Amino acid sequence: MLDSYNRNINYLRISVTDRCNLRCLYCMPEEGFKLLKHEEILSYEEIIEVVNIAVDLGITKVRITGGEPLVRKGIIDFIKMISKNKGLDEVTMTTNGILLSDFATSLVEAGLSRINISLDTIDAKKFYDITRGGDLNKVIAGIEAIQKAGISQIKVNCVIKKSSKEPDAKAVKAFCDSKGIQARFIHQMNLEKGQFSIVEGGSGGDCHNCNRLRLTANGKIKPCLFSDLEFDVRKLGAKNAIIKAIGEKPASGTYNNSGNFYNIGG
Repeated sequence: MLDSYNRNINYLRISVTDRCNLRCLYCMPEEGFKLLKHEEILSYEEIIEVVNIAVDLGITKVRITGGEPLVRKGIIDFIKMISKNKGLDEVTMTTNGILLSDFATSLVEAGLSRINISLDTIDAKKFYDITRGGDLNKVIAGIEAIQKAGISQIKVNCVIKKSSKEPDAKAVKAFCDSKGIQARFIHQMNLEKGQFSIVEGGSGGDCHNCNRLRLTANGKIKPCLFSDLEFDVRKLGAKNAIIKAIGEKPASGTYNNSGNFYNIGG
């Protein structure tokens, strides 16, 4: 699927929930935020329908996100359903890793091919503070469990303030090197102000070569994270929503005043 800027759109990020078991400082407020009602969230069957249509249109890779995807009940069966689609080359996930050790083997058996894990520091106290209560040891156990389960393509997403030479970032890189996994550095973003940059070690933020769409937990196809554009699959139908999103995908991101990282999928 080529958009109006001749970019091949073949990647769909799917937020299965806006819920999360952490409250990271740069992602979710500690309190006072409004979560989606149960009936607003797409059922797994609705998501599968969107995926099947998206694959027919040219999508070859999906990434499962949240919120935190592992907090949604039935996530393993959902991964199994998606993995049955022979048109997909990859089924991947981004997780904060807190629950990963409990799900690692089942995720691999269900068909997950790659995984990204969020980790901004290997200092347990700093991790607790950044995540407002997270246990670093659970994330490390999750990384070790998913390696043991057989996934070798593991990336760690580390949010940085200014530079990947910051002490915490350097420590994360050293940790990743010791585990034989890749560290990626994501400059802290601001949706409302339109602050973003290209991910170090990844392709996110590279507008000129962007190949992705996003499906929010409540069924909106978003052509760009840094845009208020969205197309409702329930109102328009999945095919029309996807085609409209590709047709109106902007040349580059600007700003987003209608969503947050936790309910779009980052």
